[in-house]
Amino acid sequence: MRKLLSLALYALAGTTAFAGGYRVSIQGQKQLAMGHTGVAVVNSAEVAFFNPAGMAYLDKKFNISVGANGLFAKSKFQNSEFNWTNSTDNFGTPFSVYATYKLTDWLTAGLAVYSPYGSAVEWDQDWQGAHLVNNIDLQAIFVQPSVSIRVGEHFSIGGGPIYATGSVEFNRNLSTNPVLSQSPDNLADVTLDAKGISAWGYNVGFMFNPTDKMRLGMNYRSEIIMEARDGDATFNDVAPFAQGAFSNTQFDADLPLPAEFTTGLSYQVTDKWMLAFDYNYTLWNAYDALVVDFKNDVPTSYNARNYKNSSTYRVGTQYEANDKFTFRAGWYFDESPVQDGYFAPETPRNDSMGFTGGLTYQLNSKFGVDFSFLYLHFDEVDNSYDHYVDPTAGTGETISFGGTYKSVVFSPGIGITYGF
Repeated sequence: MRKLLSLALYALAGTTAFAGGYRVSIQGQKQLAMGHTGVAVVNSAEVAFFNPAGMAYLDKKFNISVGANGLFAKSKFQNSEFNWTNSTDNFGTPFSVYATYKLTDWLTAGLAVYSPYGSAVEWDQDWQGAHLVNNIDLQAIFVQPSVSIRVGEHFSIGGGPIYATGSVEFNRNLSTNPVLSQSPDNLADVTLDAKGISAWGYNVGFMFNPTDKMRLGMNYRSEIIMEARDGDATFNDVAPFAQGAFSNTQFDADLPLPAEFTTGLSYQVTDKWMLAFDYNYTLWNAYDALVVDFKNDVPTSYNARNYKNSSTYRVGTQYEANDKFTFRAGWYFDESPVQDGYFAPETPRNDSMGFTGGLTYQLNSKFGVDFSFLYLHFDEVDNSYDHYVDPTAGTGETISFGGTYKSVVFSPGIGITYGF
């Protein structure tokens, strides 16, 4: 029995303590409205995120952009073979703050504060997939100071360090079998909670303007390893005979936030109309597994993820109708990094298409109000997670859990821009 209990604890983090693979691409109202293009676009302080090299080309000495979105996400699960159905409705508030200041004609400093990773998924407690996840809440904030150096009239470089800070709370059941629970109505579960996680990375880019109408841009954002240390593992509703093994403890775990490479161009078709295209390549293969080390005699927990690198294709347009109104629209296709057989319900995502739009109302030459919206449609997917080992089975064989997932996201946003 002691061996059985050790194996149960070994498998308690069988999916993930983090929402890896859920990248929130909402880093600016103007650029979100243009399909989240921006690596070769210079129209506000938002360029501090998309490509800091472009800060050198802003016309005004001081620029600030502040924005926030309401993120409404809905996922539905169905397994027709067993007549299982469930759904999760979640809400998030990604935000961004960008500021730039031109120190000289050739040197500009900037600061970006934004939330590129963050999600909440909450299924019904003790649902059919509760051995993989009941709920998860991930929050991450990046603070990025940057400088931009203008080299002549047509070329600039920029970059700087990134400080990442965040937290995570994750809950799942210990087993598909109620033998470890106080009763069939009170199934044993564990909550993993880690706060104050922090790490460092860097960001670098360049911008080249071969003509007055065309800009080319490239930006690289490094991998950042979020190291959770001395997180709390809290057990609930454990059967009396198992409480000795399932006593509250601490854990360590690492999560890679993958490196990203983005390149693109913008073209000023007329004085009023601009087109933009971005290509993003994300090195998700850094997330091959989640490894959790517990502060007791239980073996290290190894949880397969096997993510693959993925691409995102973005197009956007902007039209300045007059001195007061500028309209924007865009579209993108985002490939999922999740491979077949590794589809876990803590990040129920698949390939998706994003449809965006928005506008700016310019109150005067210094102050404008930005509006954006995003509709994100995920392809319906019939997939499973095939790498869960139920410790009460005693055989070491994996158990598959899967079905059909449908997910959509809608996100309206508002922001302000100011400059002089």
